[in-house]
Amino acid sequence: MGVVFWNINLVVTQFVFLGLTDNWVLEILFFMAFSAMYVLTLRGNILIMVTIVFTPCLSTPMYFFLSNLSFIDICHSSVTVPKMLEGLLFDRKTISCIAQLFFLHLFACAEILLLTIMAYDRYVAICAPLHYPNVMNMRVCVQLVFVLWLAGTVHSLVQTFLTIRLSYCGPNVIDSYFCNVPPVIKLACTDTCLTGILIVSNRGTISLSCFLALVASYTIILFSLRKQSAEGRRKALSTCLAHFMVPDTSFSTDKLVSVFYTVVTPLLNPFIDTLRNEEIKSAMKHLRQRRVFS
Repeated sequence: MGVVFWNINLVVTQFVFLGLTDNWVLEILFFMAFSAMYVLTLRGNILIMVTIVFTPCLSTPMYFFLSNLSFIDICHSSVTVPKMLEGLLFDRKTISCIAQLFFLHLFACAEILLLTIMAYDRYVAICAPLHYPNVMNMRVCVQLVFVLWLAGTVHSLVQTFLTIRLSYCGPNVIDSYFCNVPPVIKLACTDTCLTGILIVSNRGTISLSCFLALVASYTIILFSLRKQSAEGRRKALSTCLAHFMVPDTSFSTDKLVSVFYTVVTPLLNPFIDTLRNEEIKSAMKHLRQRRVFS
C-alpha cells in the first residue's frame, strides 16, 4: 500500500511499506502476539501512573519521573504499534510519514533524556541525601521535564526537516513497517551526504551526551555505596538497576531490533518497576484493597 509523503516543494510521493512479512500465517501470529504486548503495555504503564498519582507516599521526584516514563512509553509504543497491527490484519499501511517521523523521534529523545535525569536524581539522592530536598524539589522536577520535552521537540523538528527537504523521485519501497529517517533518506534522488552527516551528528550528540552522563552518574553512585550499610546498598542498587535496565528506544533500523524497541521495550518498564520495587507493589495492593472495599 502507498504512503503519502510531502516534501517542502509539495511534491506527492508514494512510498510502499513491505511490513514484517507477506506470509499470512505469520501475519496472524504476529498480530496476536503484538496485540497482547500492546495491551499489556497500556495496562501496565497506566496502572503505574494511576498508582503514583493516587498514592500520597509516592509523591517524590523519583516516582514523578517514573510516571513520566510510563507516559512516554505509552506514547512511543502508540506511534508505531497500532498502524503495524492494522497493516498485519487488514493490509492497510497508509500513514502520514511526516507525523510518524516527528513523534517517533520526539518520544525516543524524550525517553533517553528522562533516563538521564532519573540517573541524576538517583545520584543526588544517594551521594548528597542532605541536600536532596532542596536540589530536587518539585519545582525543579517540573522544570527538568519541561526542558526534556522542549529538547525532544527541537531534536524531532531537526530530524524531520532534514528528511522532508530532500527530493524523492526514484524507488519508493521501504523495507520496514514504519517511517524512520535512515530507510527514507535512502530513497532520495539527491545527494544525501551532507544531510546524513547532519542527522547523525544531531543524533550522536544527544545519545553520546546522555550515555556519558548515565555512566558517570552510576559510576559515582557505585563508589559512594561502599560507605553505606548493606541494606542501603541493596535498596540503592535495586532502584538504579531498575532504571538502568530500561533500554534506549531510539535510532534502530533493523526490523527485528526495531520490533524489540517499539513493541517489547515499552512493556519492560512496568514489569521491571513492579517486580523490583516494593513500594510500588505495596501501593498497588493498597489501591486494589480500597477498590474492593468501596
